[in-house]
Parts: sequence; structure tokens; C-alpha cells
Amino acid sequence: PILYSYFRSSCSWRVRIALALKGISYDLVPVNLLKDGGQQFSAEFKAVNPMQQVPALKIDGITLSQSLAIIHYLEDTRPNPRLLPQDLKKRAQVRMIADHIVSGIQPLQNLSVLKQMGEKKMEWAQNCIASGFQALEQILQHTAGRYSVGDEVSMADLCLVPQVSNAERFRVDMDPYPTITRINKALLELEAFKVSHPSQQPDTPAELRA
Repeated sequence: PILYSYFRSSCSWRVRIALALKGISYDLVPVNLLKDGGQQFSAEFKAVNPMQQVPALKIDGITLSQSLAIIHYLEDTRPNPRLLPQDLKKRAQVRMIADHIVSGIQPLQNLSVLKQMGEKKMEWAQNCIASGFQALEQILQHTAGRYSVGDEVSMADLCLVPQVSNAERFRVDMDPYPTITRINKALLELEAFKVSHPSQQPDTPAELRA
């Protein structure tokens, strides 16, 4: 497998966690979203992903983009350890939380949107994340055990940790979200979350390495 990734991309981080959890080794091709006006806009990368976004994964003779589509494929083809609960209600809750983050929070504060916001980008990002986290905190109070849904790591957790990292980068006050904070801390103790962390990637700048 070949993963096209950017160290700081939360969408890429989700996929890196899934690959680590499932023990799938891969070659990494860094795509720097800032350098050269954004390497994702090159003709070479557009041939890999016409949406000009990371991540993209070449695996089993196909090329997939969109982090959840990639993770679902990995789950379907390499089901151990599972990232979707067998219980159908819990499975729906996992998908709900993942979608809440992937559709309802992250796209509103990603690089392409922030570029449009100019000087207001920090305030915009903080407001988008805070409003999403207010809802997410309430949801998790009903679904969480040790992790987002019960006591098993799931697809929801793969989305949660990178989004908390974004919140910290945009200096969002995390005090109102004790459940999110607790789950995030527990997940960051797991090896798959450590090795996939933005501070540990081949393309991480020296000053941001752990």
C-alpha cells in the first residue's frame, strides 16, 4: 500500500491510525499542503485524487480517497481488530459520531475554508469547533465507556483524536468538554495513536517533532 499523507492533516491521521491498528505496513508519500502553493494541486497528485485532497491510499490495485471510505474498505477487507462494533445500535452510534466530526466539524475549519476567512480564520475555527464539540460532548455522555462508544476502540475514536488536536492548535478552551478530553487522553496512550501522531511522521518539520 501507498499512503499519500500530510503530517498535520487530521483526515490523513485517521487513516494512519487505522493502518497502525490493523498492522498494515505501507509506503508514505508526503504531500505538503503549504509548500509550492500546495503540492495537492500538482498535476501529478490530481491524477491520484481529482479532489486534490489528502489522504489517498493505493491498495489492492485500487486508489481510494476520503478517509472514511478508506477506513471502511480496510474494515471490510481486514476486519481484525474490528473498528465497528458487532452490536448494530453501537455500530450506528459509532457512525453517527464519526459523521458528526467528519461532516459537521472538520470541513468547516480545514485549510481551504480558512484561506477564505482571512484575518478572522482563528475566530472562525474556534467557533466551528466549539459549536460541534458542545453537541459531541452531550452525545458522548450517553455513548462513552473508556472510549467514544463503550470500551472498544472504534472508527469514532479515529476521528475524535485528530479533531481534538485541531482544537488545541486553534486554542479552543477544552474545559467545557470533560468527556471528550478524558477519551482523547485514554486513546493517546495507545501505541497506534502514538506512531500515527503528527509529531512522528517522516514529513514532520524538525521543530514540530516529538
